[in-house]
Amino acid sequence: QVQLVESGGGLLQAGGSLRLSCAASRSIFSRNPMAWFRQTPGKQREFVARITYDGNTNYADSVKGRYTISRDNAKNTVYLQMDSLKPEDTGVYYCTVVGTTSWGQGTQVTVSS
Repeated sequence: QVQLVESGGGLLQAGGSLRLSCAASRSIFSRNPMAWFRQTPGKQREFVARITYDGNTNYADSVKGRYTISRDNAKNTVYLQMDSLKPEDTGVYYCTVVGTTSWGQGTQVTVSS
């Protein structure tokens, strides 16, 4: 089982930026895409962004143009750069190995208006 640890969340005002990190316990990047999801109370976990090993990306419409997912395969780490944050971006952000049941513990992002 791969262990994933997210970090970088915080409390900030609308319009600000944050960079989330997700470190994997072992090298799995050679085979699997990685993804970020987020969840708010009372809602299902929703897809945010995805990246393949060779760097192909796709995003949810709600974050397109504001978020950037990237990965450093040498460091077993995936990142989520979040710019122009809005209050509706608030939630717990999770990273996952696509196609597995491996999830991190999540990191809280709170954006105030």
